[in-house]
Formats: sequence, C-alpha cells, structure tokens
Amino acid sequence: MHVHFVQHESYEAPGAYLAWAKARGHQVSFSKVYAYQPLPGASDIDVLIIMGGPQSPTTSQAECPYFDAEAEINLISQCIRCGQLVIGVCLGAQLIGEALGASYEPSPEREIGVFPIYLTEAGLAHKMLQHFGDALPVGHWHNDMPGLTPESRILAMSEGCPRQIIEYTPWVYGFQCHMEFDAQIIEPLIASDENAFTRTASHEFIQTPAQIRSHSFEEMNEKLFLFLDNLSEEYVSRLHAGGVGKEG
Repeated sequence: MHVHFVQHESYEAPGAYLAWAKARGHQVSFSKVYAYQPLPGASDIDVLIIMGGPQSPTTSQAECPYFDAEAEINLISQCIRCGQLVIGVCLGAQLIGEALGASYEPSPEREIGVFPIYLTEAGLAHKMLQHFGDALPVGHWHNDMPGLTPESRILAMSEGCPRQIIEYTPWVYGFQCHMEFDAQIIEPLIASDENAFTRTASHEFIQTPAQIRSHSFEEMNEKLFLFLDNLSEEYVSRLHAGGVGKEG
C-alpha cells in the first residue's frame, strides 16, 4: 500500500506511524507543508495520515502561509469518497471532522504529557481496538478536539477530553491523542512549546518536560502498530472482495 503523510511542522513528526509503514514494507511519501510541498492527488495513494500542528482548522493562510486548511479538507473529502483509509492525528482529526461537516470545538481541558485514555463501551466492543484494554497511557498535546457527525462513534476518552479516538466510518479514524510519540520526537515538541510549561501548576493535565521524558512509549507504540495492522488487513481483505477501494 501507498501511505502518504501530511506533516504540518518539522517538530510534529509521524513517529510510530512512519515506523509502522516502513516495517510493513509500504510505499511512503510526504507532503511537508511547512516546506511548501504539494498535497497529493487522492487517487495516487491508499492511506492518508494527517498529522498534528499548532494550527486549527480555521487558521487562515494570512496567519500561516503554508497551511491551506481548505485544500487539506478537500483532499480528505476526496479520499473518503474514493474509499481510502484516512487517519487524522490531533489537528488531522479535527480536519477530518470538518471534511464531514462537523466543526471542531475547544477541549474541556488542555492536555500535554502522557495520560490514560479509557475505551468507551463502543471501543471495548470494537475489534480493531480490543487489545488496548480498559485504559492505556498515551501522549497528548492539544487544546481542541474533533467535531462529531451523527454517524461517528467515540471509541476512547480521557479525563480531560471526551473525544480521544473517533470512528467516523470503518475506514476513517480521528485520534486526538498522540500514540506516535517516542523518546526522539518529543524533544522538538517540548522545545517548540516551552511557554506551555509555565502553567503546569494551575493545569491538572499539563506535565513538566521531565515528567514527559520519564515515560516509556513502547506500549502505546506497540498497540498502535496492532491497530494499524488490524485496520489495513481488514481494508485489503475487503478491497480484494470488491467492497471498498478507489473509484475507477
């Protein structure tokens, strides 16, 4: 499969998502929009993974010249219509909601660090996520959360945010949380948002850099790998059966 990443900032790296794609031998390509690289055509890829960033879906090009929210939303919409797998992380999840007509909203709490998510009843019954268990510590770095469509299902939540993993369709998922974090990619993130840590005393869900560095990321990465394996195997199986796939 051809996995394409939309990366908004150099410090918002795909981490475990990229490691999974390489380990499984998939073709990998990028749109590093911070370097003004173009978006792909929807028909040229099989899997679209949209990463996070400090922008919001309403950030204008006057505010951020290299971020074209409308173009990304259009690409997501095309991929959904064509039957590709689409996964959004943080900002990417919010853009998926926008593409489906569901506006993003502020999260009840800002979360920065590693905190547990809890599977909902729908999540516990979901065959792609059952291996997560009732609770799983994962990465967080957000102020907002994705919008919900009438058909979407919340699969996981946290104490600070009620929308952590959302299934929009069987092939489209939004992850407000960051299961891609590892010891390497958190360092540029910490350096990029130093002002956030001045508020740790007054915010329950903001950890210090030392606390973040103290966590092991292996379990969340391994469980993300298995989710991606489950999803891609189901997708390929149904593609071969003629149930999903690119138009034409």
